[in-house]
Amino acid sequence: MRSPTVLFAVLLLCAAPSGQTASPAQPAPVAAARPEAPLVELAGATIVTPAAMTVQERTAVRVLVEEIEKRTTVRLPVASQWPADTAAVIAVGPVATAAAWASPGLRGAAASQAPGREGYRLAVIVAARRAPTVLVLGADARGVLFGVGRLLRELHMTRGSLTVRPDLALVSTPKVALRGHQLGYRPKTNAYDAWDVAMWEQYIRDLAIFGTNAIELMPPRTDDDPDSPHFPLPQIDMMIQMSRIAEEYGLDVWVWYPAMDPDYGDPKQVEAAVAEWSAVLSKLPRVNAVFVPGGDPGHTQPKHLMALLERQTASLHKSHPAAEMWMSPQGFTKPWMDEFYAILKTNPAWLSGIVFGPQVRDSLPVLRAGVPQRYRIRRYPDITHSIRSQYPVQGWDVAHALTSQREQINPRPEAEAVIFRALLPYASDFITYSEGANDDVNKFVWSGLGWDPTVEVVEILRDYSRYFIGERYTDSFAQGLLALENNWKGPLASNASVDVTLQEFQAMERRAAPRDLHNWRFQQALYRAYYDAYVKRRLLHETEIENRALDRLRGLRPGESRRALTEAAAILDEERAKPAPEWRQRVYTLAEALFQTIRQQLSVERYGAIAVGRGATLDSLETPLNNSGWLRPRFAEAAALDKEEDRLAAIDRVLRWTDPGPGGYYDDLGNPALEPHLVTGLPFAEDPQRFKSTLDGFGYRPDWRLSWMTHAESFWETPLRMRYADLDPSAHYRLRVMYAGDVFSMNTQIRLVADDTYEIHPPTRKPSPVQPLEFDVPAEATRDGVLTLTFTGPAGIGSAGRGLQVAEVWLMRKD
Repeated sequence: MRSPTVLFAVLLLCAAPSGQTASPAQPAPVAAARPEAPLVELAGATIVTPAAMTVQERTAVRVLVEEIEKRTTVRLPVASQWPADTAAVIAVGPVATAAAWASPGLRGAAASQAPGREGYRLAVIVAARRAPTVLVLGADARGVLFGVGRLLRELHMTRGSLTVRPDLALVSTPKVALRGHQLGYRPKTNAYDAWDVAMWEQYIRDLAIFGTNAIELMPPRTDDDPDSPHFPLPQIDMMIQMSRIAEEYGLDVWVWYPAMDPDYGDPKQVEAAVAEWSAVLSKLPRVNAVFVPGGDPGHTQPKHLMALLERQTASLHKSHPAAEMWMSPQGFTKPWMDEFYAILKTNPAWLSGIVFGPQVRDSLPVLRAGVPQRYRIRRYPDITHSIRSQYPVQGWDVAHALTSQREQINPRPEAEAVIFRALLPYASDFITYSEGANDDVNKFVWSGLGWDPTVEVVEILRDYSRYFIGERYTDSFAQGLLALENNWKGPLASNASVDVTLQEFQAMERRAAPRDLHNWRFQQALYRAYYDAYVKRRLLHETEIENRALDRLRGLRPGESRRALTEAAAILDEERAKPAPEWRQRVYTLAEALFQTIRQQLSVERYGAIAVGRGATLDSLETPLNNSGWLRPRFAEAAALDKEEDRLAAIDRVLRWTDPGPGGYYDDLGNPALEPHLVTGLPFAEDPQRFKSTLDGFGYRPDWRLSWMTHAESFWETPLRMRYADLDPSAHYRLRVMYAGDVFSMNTQIRLVADDTYEIHPPTRKPSPVQPLEFDVPAEATRDGVLTLTFTGPAGIGSAGRGLQVAEVWLMRKD
């Protein structure tokens, strides 16, 4: 595939001005490109530091030495004395004392503004008759670490060679104060529970190199099992080690600590909880803050929860005097939210801040308005889940949802940037919600935007690709990550970019060295590229099979219904012969490779994943992508009928399932291509969490139609609306509705009203098993040729606010 640049060049060569003939013998003059200055070689450099350094500053120097050696085999010496002018120097240390320990390197350095908190100054100084000097000067210990990280990202590193461009000169300070990620060592994650101490240190180091300044840990008791077959250490021991690592790197340590006991109104239970938390937190070398979610898990009335946290804060300060206490109103009902706001108005002194996370029923602007300004708000964005989450993938094809499910490897750089920027005016601090290595790219996008919210996402990806994959992959791998996000946009069957994406990654794969192929980040991207392409091939294959099976029934002759049903069922069985077996095999091979490199658990049976919906996407790879699970029982039921006319009627019902009849309308809600009457609300960039808008949802049963597995939904009290125009004012209409949804929301009661006036049905529980409901539409509602349908769920609910989920709607003329 030619790039746009190449195509443009070809057009330039082929085009000629009107009335003239292009002459290749007389090309237009081209200005000579100014030669770039040669790169500065640092393979023989000495790293110079102050004689006295903090633990965190020494760690930064160790990071520089070790990461250079990994990529070049060159181990640079470290000294506190400046070498002779003939030896190149990388000077690393605090800017405040640079005049005392780095004065030779400052000669010839241009004056520059001082970096702010956690910032750094980088400069390459090349002077006549002196060896080059690279300055890495931090505003503080973290600034030294982040300056080292930036230098590592700027260096050109190959085996035996270490160079840098001579014009490197910058001062950089982060714009967002808190930039962190949750790293939960617990059984529920899709990889973390198998990581040993060395793997955790490397990952924390990787995040720090890109400007992360906080990690969030989890205690031994959560809503998970107490043990995992993958644990290399007990949870408390690993928690201590991760806190120690963060202390050495100078990163903040947060602890996500759910309050899960049933009754914190009981003083005995409060005492037990205070003792339990103290026993855990006092063992950690570093704790900067504790974050207690109001729900998911836990469900405690605010007055009892806040009283508990006041006690926990006093206890926490015995071992960590400066540690802060934060909490979130996750899962609160409307009355509980009102109680929560009332308590905040009393300005409790023990509380440091509020967290906006999943299942908070008020949007961030509303929350900010209701929380006193003395309290900071921290964001807790879900970057790890693709469905049933705070920020699900919008417009996701049902084939992707069926196979990739909730925790697929999910680079979503453009979407994450939209989410980050949309709410930045209301809260900038963040620690992301992660449940495994599947969201690795998203973490670095958030860290990059946290450092500089104006940076282009593609530049973050280029940095990521260059540093983690290799310099020759800087552009190709970055574009590949963007392409993987595009694979998930629009109908999969017509998404041509899926095939192009695989071709691009296959080209990288063919050129890759063994070391590249062993790189887990490279393996993850390859896995997704092959996975998506294989799923698309299966979708086309199985859709064609279903169409042939239904065509067999459409073309049956009188008296052969049973034979046609048998033959149609046999056609459906052809889906067992899978297409593209080489792609399928590559997916399985890469799954094994990822288990070997980072213990990513992509299968329950093979790799000990906790569940299919928890990242075990290998187990859902073969999920049927057509309606065969619903059609086979219908075929069998029809064939069992005694009379031919009854069998024909049953077949006709199957064939005409989506047919609304003459003058009618059909909407398959949750399928963006087939929901023309759905009022979707605001654009994603204005309402990424869909507080005021509808979103696409997904639920699964193997015997459901695909149209039941997708649905439109809205959260909490936001209504779901449909609007029909150009109806016949003289006609009478009947409405058929299919309420489906996810497994957690089937008990929800839904009310339906026409034109905000006429009740079509009162609050009604979704039928189980699912079946269509039919109602007459009052003639008065359509007399003006326009009809608005408004679906509402119960008011004041808590938890995730889900349940208002509608799968299919038919508006049919009765006459």
